[in-house]
Amino acid sequence: MSAVPFNDLRRAVDAHRAEHDAAIARVVASGWYVLGEEGRAFEREFAQAVCGGGHAAGVASGTDAIELALRALGVGPGDEVVTQANTCVPTVAGIERTGATPVLCDVEPEAGTMDPASLERAIGPRTRAVVPVHLYGQCADVDAIRAVAGDLPIVEDCAQAAGAALRGRPAGSLGDAAAFSFYPTKNLGALGDGGAVASRDEALIERVRRLRMYGQTERYLHAERGVNSRLDELQAAVLRVRLPHLAAANARRQAIAAAYDAALADGPVRPPARLPEREHVFHLYVVRAPDRDALQRRLADASVQTLIHYPRPIHRHPPYAALADRGVSLAVSERLAGEILSLPLFPELTDAEVERVVAALGA
Repeated sequence: MSAVPFNDLRRAVDAHRAEHDAAIARVVASGWYVLGEEGRAFEREFAQAVCGGGHAAGVASGTDAIELALRALGVGPGDEVVTQANTCVPTVAGIERTGATPVLCDVEPEAGTMDPASLERAIGPRTRAVVPVHLYGQCADVDAIRAVAGDLPIVEDCAQAAGAALRGRPAGSLGDAAAFSFYPTKNLGALGDGGAVASRDEALIERVRRLRMYGQTERYLHAERGVNSRLDELQAAVLRVRLPHLAAANARRQAIAAAYDAALADGPVRPPARLPEREHVFHLYVVRAPDRDALQRRLADASVQTLIHYPRPIHRHPPYAALADRGVSLAVSERLAGEILSLPLFPELTDAEVERVVAALGA
């Protein structure tokens, strides 16, 4: 019997192959492959469908989206930007590429999203922005973060949260700007790298559009230093195919999560926390187990693939070890890293495969 895959990206293509093929053929036939109508149309459609309005600028990756959102807000060398310790390295890499210094805070112990009390301790005189991560598909409490951050700009890291919401407001509309990733495994994934910056502030998005094109304001006139970071037309066309299916795909994720919840009821393995007034879109289904490694071995023996997101917090990677020396406790992030395990969850997972995971959890 074949293993239950953690993910299988081929199935997402097969589910809408005719639409994919037609979109790709349309771009190839157009003869226009960068910064064309596909990208402009996707930016409009994405801002409306995912962020509830406002504006968006397609860029080359989620990491670039963080960098360019911060740069558009005026963050640069000499500044500090606070984010959480239990994110993936690209969050911090995007901050560093502005020239700013990342500062780590801890997370709340249930869902692992940014802890406002820890954030307050991490803010210093050089802090110029805050980057909360909507972790695993669930929004951080940006309202509570805003109460602590005051006038500091907030850039949401929405890489894992396309379609999530906080108190009825969609991820991507909660801060001053938002960074999305369209890496193939995301809830809204491309067939390669891609990302977007979203904001209600049209002037900020216009600056992102300049920065993504070397700071260019008109052909061969550059008003500021920028970078090369563009969402190409092929990826934009694929994303336009997938965008109308996002809500149904997220609903399927939620249904699979409900089946896993039932299997874990009253057992020692804790299902993902659902914080109040949030719509969780389950980019990942992350459990906590008192003996995580034993659970992972047991599932492997049952041919169920799992991963750990993430096995070490940022400051446990050698290049970032010094980020732990700021006097802010990161104890919750440390503890979570030893307990968490991600189960298979993607929209094309079959009912039979879900049942196999459920059976293995109960074994």
